Amino acid sequence: MTTNNRQQTQTAAVSALDEKTVIRKLSLCSILGNSVLSGFKLFAGIAGHSGAMISDSIHSFSDVLTTFIAWFGVKISRKAPDQAHPYGHERLECVASLLLGAVLLLTGLGVGKSGMENILSGQYETLSTPGLIALVAAVVSIVGKEAMYWYTRYYAKLIHSSAFMADAWHHRSDAFSSIGSLIGIAGARMGFPVLDSVASVVICLFIIKVAYDIMKDAIVKMLDTSCGEEFEHEIRDFVAAQEGVVGVDQLRTRMFGSKIYVDLEVSMDGNETLRQSHETAERIHDQLESRFTDVKHIMIHVNPAEPA
Repeated sequence: MTTNNRQQTQTAAVSALDEKTVIRKLSLCSILGNSVLSGFKLFAGIAGHSGAMISDSIHSFSDVLTTFIAWFGVKISRKAPDQAHPYGHERLECVASLLLGAVLLLTGLGVGKSGMENILSGQYETLSTPGLIALVAAVVSIVGKEAMYWYTRYYAKLIHSSAFMADAWHHRSDAFSSIGSLIGIAGARMGFPVLDSVASVVICLFIIKVAYDIMKDAIVKMLDTSCGEEFEHEIRDFVAAQEGVVGVDQLRTRMFGSKIYVDLEVSMDGNETLRQSHETAERIHDQLESRFTDVKHIMIHVNPAEPA
């Protein structure tokens, strides 16, 4: 199946869904799942004397906050254009992603701080050995967070939501951090208690990397960044093949939040009437929006073709 066919299939699928229901389901799943996991991991970390598991529980609890941010950003970005915002509100979703990335970054730094303090102290013999419940909590967290990642990722792609895609990656980062917890806790139980603190630092690095990726993606989408040569080449070929088009003189694309804006200059037969050229431009406009579902706005300027 080609990329375009997959996009059309996904578009048909999302058209059968109530977008508001999808957003509500994603938010509820994330909030309930993270609340239960963070509570269980905090209990396991305290009862099992595991700093890595306590750090992991803090990471999971931060997911509850970031899901609220993602939900708010998506809800606001879906508002219809108004007099003050005639181009819509899509960039507010990028703002939500930036806030989410910032929270994630601060969480990662906090998680790594206590771990580094234990490692640099050198007093490893005073560190507690984690209990079995901390090990069980790490396994439960890995399975649960990976399932939440795939669930959120699937629906985020259907509704074209960068904020919920960021939330999906937040779930996966938690799964990765729980793998670090599992290794650290298991190593500490085998006689190397410092590994529990090492796991906290590993968790910190995973969180910071995901935070960087989320914030970078949001900034790119806020700076009118081009959609890339491959995408523009696909649009250029599609437009050039349309009846009545002599050539594509200029093409510019830019990201506007989760949507794409296109500026086109096309050459048409200079002997055609204004009405004929307008009808051709309207047809190209409608077919482009139908073919490329992420495109929100297209501006087409018609140039008279130079005589052969």
